[in-house]
Amino acid sequence: MDKSKIKELAAFGQSAWLDNISRSYIKTGKLKGMIEAGLLGVTSNPTIFDNAISKSSDYDDKIKELGSSGKSAFEIYDELTVRDIQEAADLFRPVYEGSKGMDGFVSLEVNPKLAHKAEETVKEAKRLHKKVNRPNVMFKVPSTKEGFKAIEELLTEGININITLIFSAEQYMNTARAFLKGIKRLSQKRDDLSGINSVASVFVSRIDTLVDSLLDVRLAKETDEKTKGRLQSLKGKAAVANSKVIYQKYREIFSRSEFEELKKKGARIQRVLWGSTGTKNPAYSDIKYVEELIGKDTVNTMPEQTFNAFLGHGEVKESLIQDVSSAKKLIDDLRKTGIDIDDVCMQLLKEGVGAFEKSFESLLNSIEKKKCILCKK
Repeated sequence: MDKSKIKELAAFGQSAWLDNISRSYIKTGKLKGMIEAGLLGVTSNPTIFDNAISKSSDYDDKIKELGSSGKSAFEIYDELTVRDIQEAADLFRPVYEGSKGMDGFVSLEVNPKLAHKAEETVKEAKRLHKKVNRPNVMFKVPSTKEGFKAIEELLTEGININITLIFSAEQYMNTARAFLKGIKRLSQKRDDLSGINSVASVFVSRIDTLVDSLLDVRLAKETDEKTKGRLQSLKGKAAVANSKVIYQKYREIFSRSEFEELKKKGARIQRVLWGSTGTKNPAYSDIKYVEELIGKDTVNTMPEQTFNAFLGHGEVKESLIQDVSSAKKLIDDLRKTGIDIDDVCMQLLKEGVGAFEKSFESLLNSIEKKKCILCKK
């Protein structure tokens, strides 16, 4: 394992975070070891906590204790996740302080059932912010229409926000606008903005999964060999191309005078975070969505397998600003085949919100079942 790879990434301006958390990671020292290897942050989501809690016995004692005291499944979930987030945040505190508040963050998702309810999202995020009570925690809010309203309000309150489930360039631009509005309003209440941090989480690999499946449908119907070859050549490229287009939007937005004025008060750039960077298609490189998305002022949150693979055989070179014109052309070429990247992204957002809601419901059901069994013993 070559620990220097993560430091090389940092030299290019990219922070490596882990897209996973569990009690065993914290208690066995595994997370601490990864921090020593250069890990700079952690993200979580309902699916991650569902796997951690329902598929292990690590939380059973606490579930029994809380269940016996009359706590509901949601209240138990709340206690378990907040405890993990607090302890992980404490492990990352030296990173947070050493980076002067740029890294060392742990992210916790706001109840996904509130994805389309701005006021309730704000209320819940503020409750969690108070309960967790750590400066190096970000609260995840989805990039839905109502989510953008919540993001602005929460940033105005000085709460660190991770805007999640971004797929399209339009979503990204709405995210950046909400960030700038929130920070601008906050600047009217305080002179020092350096204590606020936010990331815009762009989901990557799911785009290739869906686009490739749509191309396969067209390939199955196509008889012309030349057209088949052209369709085949488009596979496995949409996700990175879309990410490069978004990164260009980021560079444009944060180089404008609007942000320069906020920087004078210490405002930090809202970094782009690449999420869903594990490779789902075994035909592609297992570090495809790391090597091809390296650039300044970015974060890559990786599944553990991807993190270890990158340490093992990753190559560090600035790739995000390469072949941007080719990326734009690829998206145009897809459109000519009848695959509109905006439609793809809209579908993925809907599916993403639904998947997190389903995982959250599954998690609460698992806790309820465990509580019933454990409290009978």
